[in-house]
Amino acid sequence: MSEPAGTRETTGRAAIEAEMARQSRDAVQSFADAETQAAGIARSIRRTGRVLMLGMGASHALNRMAEPFFRDLGIDALAVPLSEQLDQPLPLAGRTVIVVSQSGESAEVVRWLGTARSAAEVFGLTMDPHSTLAAALPCLIGAGGVETGFAATRSVLVGLALYGRVLAALGADAAAMVDALRAPVPADTAGAVRALSGAGCIVASGRRLVGLAEGLALGLTELSRLPAFALEGGQFRHGPMEMLAPGVGAVFFRGADATGEAVRRLAAAVAEAGSPAVVLDASGGVPAAGAETVPVGRHEGLAALAVLVPVSQRLMLDFAATKVAEVGRPLRSTKITRIE
Repeated sequence: MSEPAGTRETTGRAAIEAEMARQSRDAVQSFADAETQAAGIARSIRRTGRVLMLGMGASHALNRMAEPFFRDLGIDALAVPLSEQLDQPLPLAGRTVIVVSQSGESAEVVRWLGTARSAAEVFGLTMDPHSTLAAALPCLIGAGGVETGFAATRSVLVGLALYGRVLAALGADAAAMVDALRAPVPADTAGAVRALSGAGCIVASGRRLVGLAEGLALGLTELSRLPAFALEGGQFRHGPMEMLAPGVGAVFFRGADATGEAVRRLAAAVAEAGSPAVVLDASGGVPAAGAETVPVGRHEGLAALAVLVPVSQRLMLDFAATKVAEVGRPLRSTKITRIE
């Protein structure tokens, strides 16, 4: 997610730490503030039975986090990069569309808003109430204003809270998620950073939590300037195991759900192959043999995401700080991407 035109470009670790320090409070406030707007989006989704979530970068990763929870409710949910929708458009008629952009100003968002939107019911999710996106569409607005630190942190947790409010309006139980937002779980990631210290490339992976893995991979790349990418757990098994070596690290996300055992087995296999493996573990289950486990208790569903998002951010930032002297100061990117 990116910062809108005209706002200051605040970069560096201090800016990121400041975003993270207030993200839980802003997420709780966002959940409370969004009740009316979320109810309207939920009514649309009930009518259509289908939701298409569009975004770029961390916004797309956020959409991927929310995707399985809509499907749990019997909704045909699909998260697609906005650039893909521009170039290879899906039909929009009969769908509820949610366009996500922290800034509400990225190049793809502005271009898409200028296109005909058919008969679709379209909504937005943004941190800036004065953005192009907010002016064009009825929007869920995150508390606390735009995010200024480079690499998305606060905007992701706030966006998760806003999605949680929509899901709650559709009948999902979001109480545990709100509890987790109110009382963040402290986690020590120092051992995980040490385990990954020799890695020159990192793979992030998960099953139901693969959206979180995609967000971590993006943030690691942005901040550490090392290659990092995400693989859904099943896809990891189908060939990519050949890349494993001491210089290739892996980070897994495990929740208290039916996929947790498959994640544990894969993490153990990666460690056995000689790659440093880290598990950010909300399953409460038996740890993966050979992997560095960061336990955060037992949490499932939206609550697992609410607990693991800040933990993954801490790992991302602290790992990057071991690789880059001025972590959070981009060389080739800006907080908002204005050029396609």
